[in-house]
Amino acid sequence: MKKVNYPKIMKEAHEAGMKAGTEKVPVPMVVGQHENMMDDNSPIEKAWYVPSGVCGFAYVITNEHGNGKFVKYLKSIGKGYGCGAGEKYYYGGYYVKWVDEFGQSMEQKEAYAGAYAGVLSKYDIDVYVNSRMD
Repeated sequence: MKKVNYPKIMKEAHEAGMKAGTEKVPVPMVVGQHENMMDDNSPIEKAWYVPSGVCGFAYVITNEHGNGKFVKYLKSIGKGYGCGAGEKYYYGGYYVKWVDEFGQSMEQKEAYAGAYAGVLSKYDIDVYVNSRMD
């Protein structure tokens, strides 16, 4: 059986993710502060233009068993904090990649994660993408 070169695959996935995230142009947003923060109908006192769009997170998860070769590899390279590679995902499975790139832009992070997962899937690694707005 041919040995899988996980470092090479992860490098390819990161490069694809960087390309996708860089090419993604987020929809900008404007955030407003009302005079009365308890009343959304009160006049807007201040407004901020946010070119990177909505803030959020994106990550890649695998459902592979914890004793699987890929998860063992992830655990060997894990960052050692709650969302590092090989750490358990709250809803089951294991983190493959928590997207640190692209500041707070959820759209760019999602683009990165989608491309990253696409490369892993190409190598028959069972992954999916999840994200959430902050």
